[in-house]
Amino acid sequence: MPSPSPVRARLRALPAALAALAVVVVPSLVAAPAHAAEPPLIVVNEVETAADWIELTNAGTEPADISGFQVKDNDDTHIAMVPAGTILAAGAFYAIDTNVGADGFGLGAADSARVFAADGATLLDAHSWTAHPSPSAGRCPDGTGAFVTTVAASKGAANVCTLDAADAVVINEIESDAGTPGDWVELINTAKVTVDLSGLRVLDNDDTHVYSIPAGTALAGGARLVIEGADLGFGLGGADSVRLTDAAGTAIDAYSWTTHAATTYGRCPDGVGAFDVTAATTKGAVNDCTPPVAAASIVVNEVESNGDDTDWVEVFNVGAAPVDLSGALFRDNDATRVPWALPAGSIIAPGGFLVIDQASGSNPAGFDFGLGNADEVHLYLPDGVTELATYRWGIHSAVSYGRCPDGTGAFATTTVSTKGGPNNCALPVVINEVESQPADGGEDWVELVNVGTSAVDASGLVIRDSEVDHAYVVPAGTTIAAGAYFIVDALGYGLGGADAVRLFAADGTSLLDSHSWNAHAAQTYGRCPDPKGAFEATTGATKGTQNLCAGVVIDEAWPGSPDVRVLDSEDTFSGDLSGLDYEPSGSAALGTLWAVQNGDGLLYKLVAGGAGDWAPATADGWAAGKTLRYPGGTGAVDAEGVTVAGGDSANGVYVSTERNNDASSLSRPAVLRFDASGAATELTAIHEWNLAADFPGLGANAGLEGITWVPDAALTADGFVDAVTGSAYDPADYPGHGGGLFFVGVEGTASVYAYALMADGTFARLATIATTFALVADVQYDADRGGLWVVCDEACDGRIAFYELDGPTGAFAATHVFERPANAANVANEGFAVADDAVCTAGAKPTFYADDADTDGFSLRSGTLPCEATGGPGTPTPTPTSPVTPGTGAPGPVADAQLTPATRGSVDAADSATAGQRVTVYVGTQHAGRTVWVWLHSTPISLGSHVVAADGTVTVVLPAGVQPGAHRLVVLDAEGNVIGWTDLSVTRALAATGGDSGAVMGTLLGATALVLVGAALVVRRRTARV
Repeated sequence: MPSPSPVRARLRALPAALAALAVVVVPSLVAAPAHAAEPPLIVVNEVETAADWIELTNAGTEPADISGFQVKDNDDTHIAMVPAGTILAAGAFYAIDTNVGADGFGLGAADSARVFAADGATLLDAHSWTAHPSPSAGRCPDGTGAFVTTVAASKGAANVCTLDAADAVVINEIESDAGTPGDWVELINTAKVTVDLSGLRVLDNDDTHVYSIPAGTALAGGARLVIEGADLGFGLGGADSVRLTDAAGTAIDAYSWTTHAATTYGRCPDGVGAFDVTAATTKGAVNDCTPPVAAASIVVNEVESNGDDTDWVEVFNVGAAPVDLSGALFRDNDATRVPWALPAGSIIAPGGFLVIDQASGSNPAGFDFGLGNADEVHLYLPDGVTELATYRWGIHSAVSYGRCPDGTGAFATTTVSTKGGPNNCALPVVINEVESQPADGGEDWVELVNVGTSAVDASGLVIRDSEVDHAYVVPAGTTIAAGAYFIVDALGYGLGGADAVRLFAADGTSLLDSHSWNAHAAQTYGRCPDPKGAFEATTGATKGTQNLCAGVVIDEAWPGSPDVRVLDSEDTFSGDLSGLDYEPSGSAALGTLWAVQNGDGLLYKLVAGGAGDWAPATADGWAAGKTLRYPGGTGAVDAEGVTVAGGDSANGVYVSTERNNDASSLSRPAVLRFDASGAATELTAIHEWNLAADFPGLGANAGLEGITWVPDAALTADGFVDAVTGSAYDPADYPGHGGGLFFVGVEGTASVYAYALMADGTFARLATIATTFALVADVQYDADRGGLWVVCDEACDGRIAFYELDGPTGAFAATHVFERPANAANVANEGFAVADDAVCTAGAKPTFYADDADTDGFSLRSGTLPCEATGGPGTPTPTPTSPVTPGTGAPGPVADAQLTPATRGSVDAADSATAGQRVTVYVGTQHAGRTVWVWLHSTPISLGSHVVAADGTVTVVLPAGVQPGAHRLVVLDAEGNVIGWTDLSVTRALAATGGDSGAVMGTLLGATALVLVGAALVVRRRTARV
């Protein structure tokens, strides 16, 4: 027999059979005879509903053949079957994972676990519950006892039924000042099981004062025991202690004080927190922990919401005493979500910081939701009502929001994120690019950028090189707009081959930023990505525009129309519209738009109306969408993405999910297949591929967002390389996967993954495509262009990247990153789809956007994209930010012979740009308010007429079809005279899309567009360099 394929051997297989743990297998010749009169004593022994498993045990005295035995919940259609050949020894355990495979099922909050003989009808045992048991429910003793809440889950092993009192009982509240009827001490059992207190001792600070708890005293889980002063046999003083020990005198717990409390001393939060003075005496009841004075000293100090690694919130203690926040509850602006409880030991020292972090693979113990572009955070006492601290914002910070100074100041955009440390409250201006040896022999220059979200006064900032006496002072009255660049090329000194640039505050001594080097850069030194990355050698000088960095794609203007229009009638959708996919009609008629709604798990079939609108189809039960269910008809599917295989819904509609909303705190990153051909208003998945094994620690709100299907033929034709084998993709390595691969976008990792999904429920990951976005909201295959559209929502200002297969590596790589259409608002577009070229009209076809926030009552919008079949869009109308005058009566181009050093003038721009990019051109402040005409040479192309802004600049858009290579930008006055010109190197554009484009910040920010086109401030050379 030939050896199996290495790919087959490495497939990630979801367990095809149920996992057996601690099973003792006995040879079949000693198995219980099939004709035994009584069924074997197989019983349900333990149930865990978080990970969804049921444990059986053999309570008999002989081995039992449990082949074909069936385990069900309270739904007879939910069946997990024991594999053939399974023999369970007497007293052994067999654990069954129920939520596995396409037919798996979860265990609910009110549910049952039942075990049946192989005939599926003979009930052997059952256990029911009305709330999720935590950590598990199990028989005590194993096999024969009643079900209780266990001390710890023990899958496949003997149940943990007992707990030593020393591990669970603590002192909880103390009355030392003659309460009612006198002094007393309250103990609490912090466990969920009963513990034996017999012999435990309670003492004050005198070793001769001892009270022993009587034999036979048991304390139920969560219960309290009040020991009255009369029983204690001693009183408690104004400066005293209460100590709890075991019978041998070993310390269990203690608390001391120096004066009587006005009320009592109690743990806050109840049972788990540190001791504090309570708000009121609560003898035998939950401690009254209305915010003690210390808790009022907690403030939100810094917030990072833009997805750089994780979202997080930092709180600060402005008080003079430590504050225990164990059990405090944290949430965002969604009051309906289950808050995240801070873990035990969350104590902040005076003047200290505590970071509340988002869950990730490296930090699974964090909150499982993201912080939005406009959001808020709230921190409550464990009662969930008493608010300790809050902060809200209207847009992502490019860095973070922080108090300046820490704890007491107002919130501002920080210069540097300082997670868990003092905020950096310096002016949010940094050095962004340095030119120390211009190729044209001109002046050295330094580029600054404002990383904040509002304009800053840069007056008096000082720029020095490595010499103290070399200083350039920014003129009074200079402001830098949010995200804008400020160019200084009149430093008054030169920058050497081994030198530095240092930026100081207006006091001349407070260092804001610096960069040093040992040799001139071939081009420039710049931050990569711009403006938050580290300095490195750039691939080209980009004075006043986004840095050119190896591996970083420059943002471009959307190649289609700058406008979008609403497609749905107001309030057609209730919000949460997410993924989209377009199914072609096979003709020039518009096809079908599939959409999913994540909150209530709906699938919509949308069709075009006669007035250019789109609405749910009305036939076959589609009018209100169809409710989606997991296999077995259960759960509330958090539907985030949708696609059809092969462009035909008859092949199945596939939905990507983050979780089951009926168990919303648990991650369930799965792909579901539905048959959407019937008329039923509820659809049950016919297959599920749960990819959780590939994403350990993934948050429940950070899972699969987008999904798309790519045909094998396209992948093999373009040389796609399979990461499993390291060689060219061979579809035959994955039998049963169909005719293509599924590409899924994962929010929490900001990456796209290629999967082969096999018919038997197994799956294999063939590629990982990292993005520079803060998150991935959708992914869409464009069959006409042969690439992937990867979508980020408002967290990235609506940017969309285009990925193509790279020939040499066989991997998908970003070739273009596009801004959202210029006239589109930055809404929560979580879905994106593109029509096919068959419906092209005037060289354009529709695109579709799904707005999760249902902004202004509308969720569905449309734009356009040039058609591949037309050879590209040509040169679209530019959308500059400086005023544009219609190009009538424009002066024609000048001859190249007129472009001499003598006519170069003051005109300046970036040294290089990408075809389709928006470029800011410095004409000169002396021309402010005048109309000029800009031409691109060598073959002259008109870039239109523009009114020069007050800062001396105009903004032009390079044609998408311009040939790469050396060009010149030429500026003419109304009479056709040359005002000036500058060299410009143009790099390759996307041949299929073309269009106008723009240069803004690197997409790693995924938060705020840091470049306000036309806002670069250029300080021109007035004196010769020293």
